[in-house]
Amino acid sequence: MEVLTIIFGIAGGLALFLYGVHVLSEGLQRAAGGKLKLILEKLTNKPIKGVATGALITAVIQSSSITTITLIGLINAGLVNLMQAAGVIMGANIGTTITAQLVAFHIGRYALPIIAIGTLIFFTARKKKYHCLSQILLGFGILFLGMNLMGEGAEPLSSSAFFLDMMEKFSEV
Repeated sequence: MEVLTIIFGIAGGLALFLYGVHVLSEGLQRAAGGKLKLILEKLTNKPIKGVATGALITAVIQSSSITTITLIGLINAGLVNLMQAAGVIMGANIGTTITAQLVAFHIGRYALPIIAIGTLIFFTARKKKYHCLSQILLGFGILFLGMNLMGEGAEPLSSSAFFLDMMEKFSEV
């Protein structure tokens, strides 16, 4: 039974994490509207701005891989050129360090309050910009909740001799 609990904890957390990224992305796109290309141009027109943007995005969404994958999509869509992308990718690597710090601060404990605030804004706001803000907050909250659930689901693996042996063998490959 413990194996199923671990699998469901990790899988459920991963599902919430991915859904949170999706909700967050949609909220950001709705907030930017048709101005996305202009916003991206301003945020990445100088290498230092690109690095800062990449670091911030990665720290916020907790994944340099997602930042890079999203960036590839933006390049393919013609919204960002390769030179702009280079700075963002460097920043994404810096953002990974910031992400490690956020995990160390147990940011998952803030997930439910962030979700509650996002939900409150969603149901009380009348203006579109506040609905976009609520969607962004909900995305962050769900993303953090998913990370927290994955961590809790994987916790029993840290004391599993089988899992530790398997990880040691894979590290030698």
